[in-house]
Amino acid sequence: MTQCNRNPIRFSSLARKNVVADFAGGTITSDAGGLLLREVDRRLGLTQALANVIPDPREPLLIQHEQHTMIAQRVLGIALGYEDLNDHQTLRNDPLLQTLTEQTPDSEAPLASPPTLCRLENRVHRRALVKMSEVLVDTFIASFDEAPEELVLDFDATDDRVHGRQEGRGFHGYYDHYCFLPLYVFCGEQLLVAYLRPSLIDAAKHSRAILKLLVRRLRQAWPGVRIIFRADSGFCRWKLLRWCERHAVGYCVGLARNQVLEAMAAPFMAAAEANFEATGEKQRRFHELTYGAETWDRRRRVILKAEHLAQGPNARFVVTNLDHLSAAQIYDELYVLRGDAENRIKEQQLGLFADRTSCHKFLANQFRLLLASAAYVLVEHLRRVGLKGTELARAQVTTIRNKLLKIGGRVRVSVRRVHLSLASGHPLQALFRRLASRLTRASAPRPAPS
Repeated sequence: MTQCNRNPIRFSSLARKNVVADFAGGTITSDAGGLLLREVDRRLGLTQALANVIPDPREPLLIQHEQHTMIAQRVLGIALGYEDLNDHQTLRNDPLLQTLTEQTPDSEAPLASPPTLCRLENRVHRRALVKMSEVLVDTFIASFDEAPEELVLDFDATDDRVHGRQEGRGFHGYYDHYCFLPLYVFCGEQLLVAYLRPSLIDAAKHSRAILKLLVRRLRQAWPGVRIIFRADSGFCRWKLLRWCERHAVGYCVGLARNQVLEAMAAPFMAAAEANFEATGEKQRRFHELTYGAETWDRRRRVILKAEHLAQGPNARFVVTNLDHLSAAQIYDELYVLRGDAENRIKEQQLGLFADRTSCHKFLANQFRLLLASAAYVLVEHLRRVGLKGTELARAQVTTIRNKLLKIGGRVRVSVRRVHLSLASGHPLQALFRRLASRLTRASAPRPAPS
């Protein structure tokens, strides 16, 4: 049982009254809004599905903490803002977190300790990590009530800075520090892939293999779906483009400028500059080029954005095989939307601590990345389904956490129920009630993806 420190903490007085505090409040939680995430997890079956694909070598008769309980403890803890294993030295006694992991609150039966959770991280092998990644894709597929007509897959890489001597770390010249180079794949705001990679590689490394696996799985679920691969110039590799062409996958990919492209664009840029000088207004036109680098297998359609601003010329190039769209449509209605994936990655790293890859073993850090990704899936479902049509429908992870999850409450446990008395002064009570009703009334929990 946790021994609370009853020594009072003294603050400045209020008129003639002393103001003191202590940590002897009893079964009180600061994360009562986590009940919403519990409902999301029960509907998706996400943490159970992740636990199902991780082999458990422990002796069944000696197991104290079930694997699903530990996975839920970590994923929901991350979603609630607790990124470090050390946090669970105290959190394991939190009555709310015990409830979220389907355990009856009991101070004599705490959740898993940090060393136990650390052992879980370090025994997950590569095959289990692949299966966990498949669970994310299956969860994405299960989120659709009917087959979509088109899916745009955003591929993007980012740096994951490291400060120790972790396996696979390397110094990256572009980012100017030691890091990993994880690859993310989003469809809209939904996460499909979070793949940790060493940094001493090409930014597009393994992207073609991942795209193949995704296309195969998505077409297995929806044979008629149109799939578009979208990425910045770091992923412009002719073998990847050729694979897309051979397998009826559309692509819209940035193309880094070079001397040949700039020479081809020169007449259009000169015209834009002349018009700017004549009118004093920004000039922006789209043109089509046919270009093929010496290393490519053939020439391809390239969209040129010829723009001249007060700051000077601004040329951009995009290579595509989407012949049914005009140049302006490809750039303005498709390619520029790629930037939203960067916002989702920021949510992952800043809001859900996907960059806390401080384990020594590379596979353990991949496991941590997948736990943070699972936390993102839960919060994103809460936002997309639960908060649809509300003032928080476009809120970031940290805003949702601060406004809806970080709610104080007293926990009382009886034979028949677990009762949480939430803070009376919470400003979003009406929204919280509506959200809880929406998440609990819709349907029975879905089975965990196999």
